[in-house]
Amino acid sequence: MSGETLILNAGSSSLKFAIYIDEDDTPEVSGLIDRIGAGEAEIALKDASGQPLPAGAPGSVADHGEALMVAIRAMAKHYPDHTIKSVGHRVVHGGPEFAAPVLIDDAVEEKLMALTPLAPLHQPHCLAGIRAARAAFPDARHIACFDTAFHRSMPRLNELYAIPREHFDAGIRRYGFHGLSYDYIANALRDRHPDLSQGRVIVAHLGNGASLCAMRDGRSVATSMGFSALDGLAMGTRCGNIDPGVLLYLMDQGMSSAELSDMLYRRSGLLGLSGTSSDMRTLLASSAPEAAEAAAYFVQSVRRGIAELAAMLGGLETLVFTAGIGENAAAIRDAICAEMGWMGIRLDTAANDQGEPIISDSESGVQVLVIPTREDLTILSAVRAGG
Repeated sequence: MSGETLILNAGSSSLKFAIYIDEDDTPEVSGLIDRIGAGEAEIALKDASGQPLPAGAPGSVADHGEALMVAIRAMAKHYPDHTIKSVGHRVVHGGPEFAAPVLIDDAVEEKLMALTPLAPLHQPHCLAGIRAARAAFPDARHIACFDTAFHRSMPRLNELYAIPREHFDAGIRRYGFHGLSYDYIANALRDRHPDLSQGRVIVAHLGNGASLCAMRDGRSVATSMGFSALDGLAMGTRCGNIDPGVLLYLMDQGMSSAELSDMLYRRSGLLGLSGTSSDMRTLLASSAPEAAEAAAYFVQSVRRGIAELAAMLGGLETLVFTAGIGENAAAIRDAICAEMGWMGIRLDTAANDQGEPIISDSESGVQVLVIPTREDLTILSAVRAGG
């Protein structure tokens, strides 16, 4: 077969993968390996119609390199004749240098390794997948696509922190993340709602990781995440906005940087507030007051973030919900918008409950949309364009 492209999306403990053929935007086979490095891993595999395929039990999967080998073997059982000619990789951090997709060679891989301190919990997994894929498919083109690149259009003022200037030149600046998702939504808006896409838009990417992006003319103007993926909204296990004085206090009380990192990345957010779960579905189904408080905190965090970005845009004309919570949790969308009538936001309750593409009512001053995101198609488009 010709023109076969493998798309890889490495998360902190997961690997999403899909094979596309020629110009088709529907993967011939796709899957997910979860719980990497956490005991018995889980694998799910689907065919082009979305039907499950037998994938077996992978057992313990130590890292993302091993996960890729498991994925290749699973796909080969059903599609043994694939010849991968291109591989597109999601890379969390591109640093100050990488503002567009790039062909990966040894020099680029070395530069990506040097960025690890900027994303210590994400970049190593991306690199493990890259190394394994380059070894498995040495004759293929490998393209890196960056979550930070979409936000390089932000004005310099919105990249700055109010700390001594020399730190900006050393790389301490607001980078923003979820850029592959925002890129997809910007293009989807342009295709489906061209009149809205040129205006003042806020996209709410609400999942286990959550952020907001303010766009004008389809370009990033500002975003809630900053130097790291900890900033901004409360998330599944990440804290979001926090007074830096709290962190200094905890360190003065004897908490090490490793312990602090573990708390902020893995034990905070919805999990920390509820004490039970990082999954919004679990919290919404729970009768525990701590679960309700965690969900309410998340809603308030998003509302505050929307108001801040709307001020930076000078108003708001379109609000888009996307990602796991944004696409599927009608109750959370309703709670976020319920107290924002002062901004002109009014929901159509029935449309919201049914997850319609447009969920604002006819009298709303702000168009409110639900658009499922497809980061894989953003990566695929970059690969087909030549990286």
